[in-house]
Amino acid sequence: MDDSYQDFLDQKLHTGAAHGFEPIWLPPQLFDFQQSLVTWAIRKGRAAIFADCGLGKTAMQLTWAENVARHSGKPVLILTPLAVAAQTIREGEKFGIECHRSSDGTVKGRIVITNYERLEHYDPSDFAGVVCDESSILKSFDGARRNEITDFMRKVPYRLLATATAAPNDFIELGTSSEALGYMGHMDMLARFFKNDQNNLTSRRMYGEAPKWRFKGHAEQPFWRWVTSWARACRQPSDLGFDDGRFTLPPLNEIDHLIETSTIPEGMLFALPATDLREQRAEKKRTVKERCEQVASMVADTGQPALVWCHLNEEGDLLQQLISDAIQVSGKDKDETKERRLIDFAEGRSRVLITKPKIGAWGLNFQVCSHITYFPSHSFEQYYQSVRRCWRFGQKRPVTVDIILTEGERRIMENLQRKRGQAEQMFGNLVAEMNHSLDIQRKEYNTTPIEVPSWL
Repeated sequence: MDDSYQDFLDQKLHTGAAHGFEPIWLPPQLFDFQQSLVTWAIRKGRAAIFADCGLGKTAMQLTWAENVARHSGKPVLILTPLAVAAQTIREGEKFGIECHRSSDGTVKGRIVITNYERLEHYDPSDFAGVVCDESSILKSFDGARRNEITDFMRKVPYRLLATATAAPNDFIELGTSSEALGYMGHMDMLARFFKNDQNNLTSRRMYGEAPKWRFKGHAEQPFWRWVTSWARACRQPSDLGFDDGRFTLPPLNEIDHLIETSTIPEGMLFALPATDLREQRAEKKRTVKERCEQVASMVADTGQPALVWCHLNEEGDLLQQLISDAIQVSGKDKDETKERRLIDFAEGRSRVLITKPKIGAWGLNFQVCSHITYFPSHSFEQYYQSVRRCWRFGQKRPVTVDIILTEGERRIMENLQRKRGQAEQMFGNLVAEMNHSLDIQRKEYNTTPIEVPSWL
């Protein structure tokens, strides 16, 4: 085969180590199950750790990064959500792992930490490894930003994804994770394991209707075995065969508050559950005042820390007016302001924090708080992450989650519960198949030159 054509084919392949290496160093502070996960990820070289909130993903990814930096002699880049970088540096100090924050492309030391939004300032050739902390947040970015992150990872030999909640039954997300790690592309994954009943080839929405993917016959078990060839999942140490011990959490009390509204939808004699997204949006806007007043009555003047989640700007602004000592982190704030206010709440300098899940629901530790209020939405991942900011390892008190909804939002709650069941099923499948991994290798083509017979 012509060398130039071989070079062309090589450029189409994902760059990356075919295998990892034996761990060089493990900090003694790691729990046994954390040592097991990190050892596996280092040996794998390109891996995903789906470990639940509070199980120490930060310590594990820092240990992974330190080993890659020592092994390769080159730096490792850790990408984090907003305000998580400072928290990661503090965690590194506990474990004796030196890491430095950078926002302008400067490479400082062996481990560099920056926010996802700053990635454009960095050159992948400067790094031996990259870590995506809270990697499920990639869905929150637009297509250009998400592609930028994936392309960056493809050019780095060692790669690690760390998240607590891959979206329940979002097979596209698992496919894009595999693609970023250098394994099977998400379209190849869909073609191999799934059937599209609409017979279109797009993975996303087409002509206003989302394609519906379902497993091919007898493909479900091989699919989960393939996922576990590059990912490990655990919601508690016992999923990996270890003792749960100190990771047994205090009780979680989820309480639904169905409130009466002073108005009813236009054209209705009485309130009914909203049937579609248009009606549900109208319901939320129509009932902002009643819902926010209910939250304020639960939070204001209690003297106890509270985490108040909202989805609309009108909700956040009104809640801030009703709760005199609350601080709000909103989309219009500068990144520096957002980060300072989030850290102030995490460290107990502010009593009440009001913000949206898409801003503050990933990666932050809010064990200082044991009271959460939440307006329901269709995203189970947002709800789960919002609750787990407080209900996580290190929380000593029972956590109360007050969910405020109206009659019109009953269908939203039903959908949220359905997705909860799907998430539990997904993690159950991952855990069940972890010991039966099926490794699907990229096809290698024969490059031996063809001899032309003498009689031709």
